Amino acid sequence: MDWDEEAIRLYLDNELLNEIPLSQTTNGSLGNHQNPFKQPHYILLNLALGGVNGGEPDDKAFPMRYEIDYVRVYRKEKMIRSGELWPDNEGNHINAHGGGVLHFGNKYYWFGEHKSATTSSALVGVTCYSSTDLCNWTNEGVALSVSDDPASDIVKGCIIERPKVIYNNKTKKFVMWFHLELKDKGYAAARAAVAVSDQATGPYQFIGSFRANPGVYPFDMPQELKNKQLKLEDYKEWWTPKWYEAVNNGLFIQRDLAGGQMSRDMTLFVDEDGKAYHIYSSEENLTLHIAELNDDYLGYTGKYMRVAPAGHNEAPAIFKKDGMYWMITSGCTGWAPNEARMFSAPSIWGPWTKHPNPCTGENAKITYGGQSTYILTLQGEPNKYIFMADIWRPKNPIDARYIWLPVQFDDKGVPFLKWIDEWSPAEWIK
Repeated sequence: MDWDEEAIRLYLDNELLNEIPLSQTTNGSLGNHQNPFKQPHYILLNLALGGVNGGEPDDKAFPMRYEIDYVRVYRKEKMIRSGELWPDNEGNHINAHGGGVLHFGNKYYWFGEHKSATTSSALVGVTCYSSTDLCNWTNEGVALSVSDDPASDIVKGCIIERPKVIYNNKTKKFVMWFHLELKDKGYAAARAAVAVSDQATGPYQFIGSFRANPGVYPFDMPQELKNKQLKLEDYKEWWTPKWYEAVNNGLFIQRDLAGGQMSRDMTLFVDEDGKAYHIYSSEENLTLHIAELNDDYLGYTGKYMRVAPAGHNEAPAIFKKDGMYWMITSGCTGWAPNEARMFSAPSIWGPWTKHPNPCTGENAKITYGGQSTYILTLQGEPNKYIFMADIWRPKNPIDARYIWLPVQFDDKGVPFLKWIDEWSPAEWIK
């Protein structure tokens, strides 16, 4: 059973049995048609035990005693409270870190990394939660499980980060991409990985992992830079002006050309024409890449570009408003928060222009303690977007918290973020 200011609803096995509009109720102590939930109130819960009875009752079976182990009562949330524990339908803190949200049918699906208390390595896989109101989330279980096969790329103990799911209208498949690091290899693999499912909640079948666009130069890289043939041995000292210039000119593009480009922190974006894009941190986390996916969303077309070469960006999150593409990113400071960056472009292929930090107010220079992971465009709600970020807790990864804030716009249409202790999506949408 749940209730709000409009109605009382009764459910059996999560299926709605009855809805009682509060306008039809009577409160004897206050007069007719008073809403009891607009003031402090009590709920009297009567439990009835029984079944389908056939034949004549056996008098010897009565009286009978039933014992009830417990009655569980859940609080239905109406507010999002960033930085606090966020309980799911079972009362457990939501375990979906570095994630993203997909809207499909009449539900939102939140996918993220399952974290343990002791390690950020993947011991379980990618989890999924569902919601109709963005506040109350039902645990749908593990969407993609790690493998027990030591030969698998996603064997237990590998690193799975930043899972995102999109739906392919042509193939009718749900497609998951994530950043994968092989077990016991640190962050050297820097691979993209793909899994597919017939259902939003899974189970997802792991397809494989790979480096991005092997043998292909970014289309925006001038021919004169391709001809330079930069060599790593000429730039052994990192972080010098000479080294930065070489990175900007494609030092790591050339190093990784044959085997494919590095792919770490990532997101997915599906444009209005159905084309999908993989946006990821590459070139030793120094340069963002935007790569076009093929029609089934399982691989690349070979067309990709660089954004902010040598700019040291990760954790990309993107949305589109009124024909303009906006991307919020993070600097590279490990698990520690830093100042967010923002870019815009009139096309997914640029040119991309850098803007000041979109965060405002107290703690703006550390993104309120978090790091961007996704920007959710609300279905059917024009110009409504939610910025999603993670407050990492590397010493106790499972306790990492979430930041969800409405994206706001100034009088010039430029997005900005403002910390809000608690806010209601339902009220915001009105």
